[in-house]
Amino acid sequence: MRLFVAVDLDDAARASIAAEQDRLRQAGGSSLRWVKPEHLHMTLVFLGEVAEQRASAVTEAYAAPEVMQPFDLAFRGIGAFPPRGAPRALWIGVSRGESELKALRQRMADRAGEQGIALEPRPFSPHLTLGRWRDSRSADRRRYESEAPSAEIAHVRISRATLYRSQLSSTGPTYTALAHATLAPR
Repeated sequence: MRLFVAVDLDDAARASIAAEQDRLRQAGGSSLRWVKPEHLHMTLVFLGEVAEQRASAVTEAYAAPEVMQPFDLAFRGIGAFPPRGAPRALWIGVSRGESELKALRQRMADRAGEQGIALEPRPFSPHLTLGRWRDSRSADRRRYESEAPSAEIAHVRISRATLYRSQLSSTGPTYTALAHATLAPR
């Protein structure tokens, strides 16, 4: 099964980000496929394909609480990946809570390592994907980045990380929560 760990958004943050997607869609004219508001999340660790027989141990590992203070996360700014050439993904960056998010990400990555799951070695770059291009040109990046608002787009209180199963289909992904690692101060 295909697994990942993410932090979730509350309804208010989803609504704010969906409103930003609508605003950007008006400026658009490109072939962006927008992430549905109900699918918005910030991926911390992509575990990839995990064999069914290992899934219960992995789920159990991510159901344990994490000794860490809950924190606030805020979103601001627009960017695109990759940083040069034709972009593939449009995202919102993090303006507050980045160091706490990186610490949580490391702890969730450590849990994967304890389960014998090798992760991609690329550095973690906190972002929330808004949409993906079917076809793009370098000018698409400039068009959207020039539309970036200067104010925070949304904020959310992070009190847990969620292990999800992702099932892909022609109608889009389906995410099923399998476990929550609740943040619990000492």
